[in-house]
Amino acid sequence: MAFEYAPAPESRSVVDVRESYGLFIDGAFVDSKGGEAFKTVNPATEEVLAEVTAAASADVELAVAAARRAFETSWGRLPARDRAKYLFRIARIIQERARELAVLESLDNGKPIRESRDVDIPLVAAHFFYYAGWADKLPYAGFGPSPRPLGVAAQVIPWNFPLLMLAWKIAPALAAGNTVVLKPAETTPLTALLFAEICQQAELPPGTVNIITGAGDTGRLLVEHPDVDKVAFTGSTDVGRQIARSVAGSRKKLTLELGGKAANIVFDDAPIDQAVEGIVNGIFFNQGHVCCAGSRLLVQESVAEEVLDSLKRRMAQLRVGDPLDKNTDVGAINSAAQLARIKELSEAGSAEGAEIWSPPCELPDRGFWFAPTIFTGVSQAHRIAREEIFGPVLSVLTFRTPAEAVEKANNTPYGLSAGVWTEKGSRILSMADKLRAGVVWANTFNKFDPTSPFGGYKESGYGREGGRHGLEAYLA
Repeated sequence: MAFEYAPAPESRSVVDVRESYGLFIDGAFVDSKGGEAFKTVNPATEEVLAEVTAAASADVELAVAAARRAFETSWGRLPARDRAKYLFRIARIIQERARELAVLESLDNGKPIRESRDVDIPLVAAHFFYYAGWADKLPYAGFGPSPRPLGVAAQVIPWNFPLLMLAWKIAPALAAGNTVVLKPAETTPLTALLFAEICQQAELPPGTVNIITGAGDTGRLLVEHPDVDKVAFTGSTDVGRQIARSVAGSRKKLTLELGGKAANIVFDDAPIDQAVEGIVNGIFFNQGHVCCAGSRLLVQESVAEEVLDSLKRRMAQLRVGDPLDKNTDVGAINSAAQLARIKELSEAGSAEGAEIWSPPCELPDRGFWFAPTIFTGVSQAHRIAREEIFGPVLSVLTFRTPAEAVEKANNTPYGLSAGVWTEKGSRILSMADKLRAGVVWANTFNKFDPTSPFGGYKESGYGREGGRHGLEAYLA
């Protein structure tokens, strides 16, 4: 007998969403100097949440000037241990307002509340705690006896982990003594704007953190500004190429964390049930909106049928629906544009001869939704095996030998992450040594820690975020 879960919605009452938001510049919310307003919507319902300002060129000038002023007169002159105190204070406020942040993240992004509550927000606080600990220890970080901050950091973040990507960028920058101008993604600006309120609550010196909202044009104005010393970008490989060209030949330091097409490799001696949980987490976590998602499953031929049968049974238990329901496993696709991209590549997979399968799944009438999907009979030539889909779509390939698995896993322009499932420790070490990926998980997937560096090779970008390595890009 099957038991249905009763709805368990998280209350929206903990969040006070304003009707409209200005820009956060020099410690205060201000009106734009000419930018147009745009709307941010709840992707699960298409309900308009708020009106947000697109920063114009004059606004970018003001934000960078405020950051420069703070670097030269306040934040950049603070003793390191005082910077640490501010970072600790921000971390504690994030913990205190965790429920509010989690609900707002799920409303604006579409991810399940269980993920924003149990993964995103705890990691956000952990990053600020971690880098607070580094602030007065920089001479011992291995970057020379007297490392110096660079100055003003321009940071552009994506929509898949809005607040977590903010923490990855802002925490190490502030710990190193830099000031920041950050632009969140146009579809998910609300938690960044709430973080601006947290900066006010923590009494951060004005101009230390500035948050300007807008689309691609705003980001371009920011990264090309001549008074910016450091550019950090997380997003698509195409935009990353444009940014790299725009800063080439300048004095600006640059780090890029771009796309991925990770291989999740399952050997015949892997614990099947554990591996299936890792496969599900690797591709359906956050609706597959993860740059390091395990979107290519490589299974050893002798266990391929067993793994697929178990995977389909597990997928049939996934609950798709209201992101604020605590029982939901897979939430809404972030935007209509991203949903169209997922549909286009899925249709290409079917047209090229791969076999598509999704569990029985009733999708809501409103909002942007896509059922968890797997493709079998996939070859290396298929678009779904080569291009980043950034959605809940898994391509399944098989292999016979470890050498073939390595060859297929590395046959991609990307190199961000990989997973290896086997009981043999020697095989894990051997595979990790041969896989061209910045992160290799062993018998797990999508595990993150602020002490561990993250970044990729090839078209997945360069530079590292997190850990001691994450400080290097913000120090001279």
